Amino acid sequence: MRLDLDFLPSSSPSQPGLVIRDPYRFSEVTLVIPPVLMEALQCFDGHHTDLDLRAILVRVTGDLQVSDLARHMVETLAQAGFLEDETYYRMRDGRKREFAAQPLRQAAHAGSAYPEEPDALRATLSRYMAAGAPAAADGNLVGIAAPHVSPEGGIQAYRAAYASLQPEHRGRTFVILATSHFGEPGKFGLTRKNFATPYGEAQCDRRLVDWLEAHGGSGVEMEDYCHSFEHTAEFQVVFLQHVLGPDVRILPILCGSLLASRANVRDPDDDDDVRAFLDALGELNEREGAGLLWVLGVDMAHMGARYGDRFRAVAEQGEMSVVRTRDQARIERINASDPAGFWDLVRENGDDLKWCGSSPFYTFLKAVPKARGELLHYDQWNIDEQSVVSFAGMAFRG
Repeated sequence: MRLDLDFLPSSSPSQPGLVIRDPYRFSEVTLVIPPVLMEALQCFDGHHTDLDLRAILVRVTGDLQVSDLARHMVETLAQAGFLEDETYYRMRDGRKREFAAQPLRQAAHAGSAYPEEPDALRATLSRYMAAGAPAAADGNLVGIAAPHVSPEGGIQAYRAAYASLQPEHRGRTFVILATSHFGEPGKFGLTRKNFATPYGEAQCDRRLVDWLEAHGGSGVEMEDYCHSFEHTAEFQVVFLQHVLGPDVRILPILCGSLLASRANVRDPDDDDDVRAFLDALGELNEREGAGLLWVLGVDMAHMGARYGDRFRAVAEQGEMSVVRTRDQARIERINASDPAGFWDLVRENGDDLKWCGSSPFYTFLKAVPKARGELLHYDQWNIDEQSVVSFAGMAFRG
């Protein structure tokens, strides 16, 4: 069985069991494995045999005649694209070719994370943005950091960050450094596609994409398929369009994890591919100067049951009060433009805070070393009753 699938308990009382779905959207199928059959999934590890599968099915069902059931399990998982076999490889390669051939990066989350009708979207975001006073114009602004959590959950941080943008910034290229949740570690995903949203088309700065592809080395993943469904850049595009107009010019970059693993939090500069791309991005910043404005689509800590912790996380209570203090220590290193100090804190305890925004933050600090940050708003949000995500709105000047 593929190891990159999502496995989660069913929330439906009428259909209990284990939900399996494909976060990469190579397959659109969602399966629910009944509780009685869940143990049999251990046989799909590449080592067990058909005989092992039938033996478990006999034991859990109490029925000696399980050949048809075993065959049905194998066929169902294979047809769904959930096994490492030719069916899956065809699905995967076909989806990647399909995305590469598309002229636009279509809105993947319109109608779910935000309204898909332009008027409804405009009314919703206007309501979100109107609750606070806009930031004063500052011609020294070089970047902002905003969440990529659900806009409704993180709106105060989104508002704080995007209120920093002023009409005078409209002509710049917005370099979006966004978390790649599914991309290969140490890779930076680029695309030449314009981003289509209910507001219209945001224009991809292909000149700069071409330059990065030519100078960024092997760390570049061109026409990265993850762009087709990743929300972290899409949400930033929608807010940019709302504030500055639909045809804003963007350079979207998905930043893969810079952690070798939770147990081995390496120095990113030890990776030749990573270092080559960061050097190229820094050179691009020097070349383009005031023509760029950086936008980070980043969340911070991920704590609680959903994220593998053995405690119930409640925003701003108990353990999350400690998380706030540790988050702010990292934010201080970011604001001081101290990539080494920031990464030392990420390395601490094997990144037990599980900041998914670590890679975009580090990338920005290396590419724009003269930037100095300001925390505008910090927040924690219960994404469910036992799990919390933290995030912030920030502004960078230089």
